[in-house]
Amino acid sequence: MDEPFRSFWMGGIEGADHINSQQVPLDMTAACGHRQHLDEDFRQLAAWGIRSVRESVGWRLSECNGHMDLRGAIDIARAARAHGIQVLWTLMHYGTPDDVSLLDDHFPDRFARFAARAAIELGEWTEGPPVYTPVNEISFLSWAVSETRMLHPYGPATAQGDAMAGSTMADGFAVKRRLVRAVLQGIDAIRSVDSRARFLHVEPVVHVVPPADQPELQSLADQVSSYQWQAWDMIAGRLEPDLGGSPDALDLIGVNHYHNGQWEVVTEKRLHWHLADPRRRALSHLLSDVWRRYRRPIMLSETSHIGEGRAAWIDEVAREVQQALDDGVPVHGICLYPIFDRPDWERADHWHHSGLWDHCPMALQARQWPRRLDLSYASTLGRWQARLTGSSRTPNRTGTWIP
Repeated sequence: MDEPFRSFWMGGIEGADHINSQQVPLDMTAACGHRQHLDEDFRQLAAWGIRSVRESVGWRLSECNGHMDLRGAIDIARAARAHGIQVLWTLMHYGTPDDVSLLDDHFPDRFARFAARAAIELGEWTEGPPVYTPVNEISFLSWAVSETRMLHPYGPATAQGDAMAGSTMADGFAVKRRLVRAVLQGIDAIRSVDSRARFLHVEPVVHVVPPADQPELQSLADQVSSYQWQAWDMIAGRLEPDLGGSPDALDLIGVNHYHNGQWEVVTEKRLHWHLADPRRRALSHLLSDVWRRYRRPIMLSETSHIGEGRAAWIDEVAREVQQALDDGVPVHGICLYPIFDRPDWERADHWHHSGLWDHCPMALQARQWPRRLDLSYASTLGRWQARLTGSSRTPNRTGTWIP
C-alpha cells in the first residue's frame, strides 16, 4: 500500500464550524486568520517541509437550504497545490446546515449527498488519492451533543450551570450510531464518484482510572474507557453490523492526544500532565493499543499544549512516537494541531497560545503575516524533525527558519 501522507510532520488548521453555546456561528478557519492568508501560510509550511495539512471543508459553511457552495474549500485547495502541499480534508467538523439535525434519521442521507459533491469538486485539485475524514471526532461530538450544551441547539433539557460540563459516564450512543451511519453512507457516496479516495477516521484516545480511594470502581473506569472504541468498531463492522460497517471502511486511523484525555471516573478529575500524575498512561502504550486492536495505519492526527508547556509537550510526544515506532507500531505522521494559534470557541478574544505560531495582532495591523513563531517550541520541533525524518530547521531571531 502506498504511503498515504506526503510528509511525516503535518500541520492542522482549526476548522470547527458549529454554533456555540451562546448561539454564535463559528468559522474557526477564518477566526485564526488562515482563510485570509492562505498563500502566506502555505509558503511558511512548505519552507518547513510540512507537506500535509489537515483542513476542514465546513458543511455548515458550504451548504444552505440545499444549495452547496464549495468555493472556500477550493480556494484552500488551489493555494495548497501551488505550494506542493497535500490537503487531508475533514468534511464535517461539528457544524451542519441549519435545516439538518443530528437527531434526525434523515441526517445520513443529507451528509452522503454533500460528501459526494465535495469529492467531485475537491478531487479535481488532488494529485494522488484524496484523503477524507468524513466526520471529525465522532466520539467527542456524540458526547457533547448528548451531555452538554457546547453545540447549539443540542444538550440535555435538565442541564444546569456550566454548559461545557457533562458526565463522561455517558457515551451518547444513539447519536454516535447515527454519525457512523452517516460516515458509512458518505464513504459509499465518495467511492462512487472517486475510486481513489482514502478515509482517515479521527478519534481521541483516552485513559480512565478509578479514584485512588475507590479501587472498586475499576470496572466502571474500564467501561468508560471502552467507549473510545465504539465508533471505530462500528465503522469496521465489529459492533452494530446492521449499519454496514466493514474492515475496508476503517482505512486509516487518526489518533488525537491531548493533556486532558486522562481522568478519574465519577469525580472527572484530570490526571494532570504538568504534575506528572503517575497514573497517566504513556502515548506509546495508547498507540500500541490502537494498533493491536485494528492493525490499520495510524497517524497522530491532533496534538498540542498551551503556553510555556508547548515545547515540553512536543518533546514528550515525539519521544513516545519514536518508542511506538521502535515497538513496531506503524505511525505514519504527527500533526501539530493547531499549527497556527486559535481563539476559544466561546470567547473570541481569548487565544490559546497552542500553535507553533502565535497570532500577532500588531503584525496584522501592519498588514503583515499575522504570526509569531514560538522559538522554544520551534527549537524542540527542529531537533525531532532531524531525528525522526532527517530534516532540520533552525529558528532565527526574526522567527523564520534558516537551513
